[in-house]
Amino acid sequence: MLDLSFESPEPKRISGATGDWELVIGMEIHAQVSSQAKLFSGASTRFGAEPNSNVSLVDAAMPGMLPVVNGFCIEQAVRTGLGLKAQINLVSAFDRKNYFYPDLPQGYQISQLYHPLVGEGEVLVDMGPGVARKVRIERIHVEQDAGKSIHDMDPNMSFVDLNRTGVALMEIVSRPDIRGPEEAAAYVTKLRQILRYLGTCDGNMQNGNLRADVNVSVCRPGDYERYQETQDFAHLGTRCEIKNMNSMRFIQQAIEYEARRQIGILEDGGAVVQETRLFDPDKGETRSMRSKEEAHDYRYFPCPDLLPLEIEQGWVDDIAASLPELPDEKKARFMGDFGLTDYDASVLTADVANAAYFEAVAAEAGDGKLAANWVINELFGRLKKEGHDITDSPVSAGQLAGIIRLIRAGDISGKIAKDLFEIVYTEGGDPAEIVEARGMKQVTDTGAIEKAVDEIIAANPAQVEKAKQNPKLAGWFVGQVMKATGGKANPKAVNEIVAAKLGL
Repeated sequence: MLDLSFESPEPKRISGATGDWELVIGMEIHAQVSSQAKLFSGASTRFGAEPNSNVSLVDAAMPGMLPVVNGFCIEQAVRTGLGLKAQINLVSAFDRKNYFYPDLPQGYQISQLYHPLVGEGEVLVDMGPGVARKVRIERIHVEQDAGKSIHDMDPNMSFVDLNRTGVALMEIVSRPDIRGPEEAAAYVTKLRQILRYLGTCDGNMQNGNLRADVNVSVCRPGDYERYQETQDFAHLGTRCEIKNMNSMRFIQQAIEYEARRQIGILEDGGAVVQETRLFDPDKGETRSMRSKEEAHDYRYFPCPDLLPLEIEQGWVDDIAASLPELPDEKKARFMGDFGLTDYDASVLTADVANAAYFEAVAAEAGDGKLAANWVINELFGRLKKEGHDITDSPVSAGQLAGIIRLIRAGDISGKIAKDLFEIVYTEGGDPAEIVEARGMKQVTDTGAIEKAVDEIIAANPAQVEKAKQNPKLAGWFVGQVMKATGGKANPKAVNEIVAAKLGL
């Protein structure tokens, strides 16, 4: 069972000239739905295609073209809602959000304001062993993405690429439950992890497939508790939105800067103006983009081209039955089944591919703890050093399990195992066959080990006397025997024989 008895972390406080301040953060995550076709057309969603090559007549807003809902995109949004323990609304509707940008051919975005597909849910954000924050999800609505304006290809003109136009997005809106920059980054990380497990969004922030709008405000200690009691947002202070963040590090930097900017304004007797801002990573600061729009500024109204979306509970139940094991449950199982620490289980479940690799190794090796040690320390460490991930691993789960089986059988020592891992990593091959072919098998013959010990003792009488006076020096003899046997002697047997020969 998943242990949900977590402590909540203290909110981050920033000291100002007139006292302490606390941060209040809410986030809107735009997650691109993993689908081969767009939300309202059959055009491809392939990233990196030639500009304006993935554009249908519907996407280009040609006269007379009508949208048709892509059922798979709706299924993916429902799957996401279920993964976030959210309410699925059997009746939802699309609205038109009117604004005018060159990369929005229709002059409006089809979104969901009044009747979203997914209602309230939650995300449990890990902040360390036994420490977590529950962030409430207010809603998830489905909408179409806009295109992209390109300003750096010509000094005199801008270009427009409509390939993203009409791509399905899930806008995941949180409550103002996040209380610091680290929590904000951890929330995005956890949400991204869940989406990847579900297979509903690849979470690729570099390609813009996961983007965050961050709403930041500051208040005095105690004001947040008053907001919780009254649900009056006035206690939280005026918020500013930082648009289109696509880096965990930049999210933290932007929040930190924006909070201090607002505190400076308030302590100077000014008032924070609600607005939309952009983060400049080169300067490490936010700057004003435009005044913050309200819903009425977009003149929302029901989309006349689309009927209300009605789905059946039985269909939702079928999707729920097909959900994979999610990160929290998998982590709890790893800790229970394999006796792993919270940290090791967290590392192994951080990515669904990592978790699958580990489970395959543990199953074949027959030792979950040893498998975790080798996967995390040897394999992950090497892959990280070389800038790779588990999908690029030259060592298969079967090969790593083979190395671990040889250790457990006593055929190789830990030192030999590391040498063997290096060979498999760089050259490939079957671990057992490599051990046989290269004479790497561990020496377990006590007679041969005893002979080596006798020779080392006979050649070093002065060291023998020192070891008898200080038993800790017996380790020197163990090292010499291991050196003499090329590291192949069984370390346990060497220790026992050395101790017996020295009378320790």
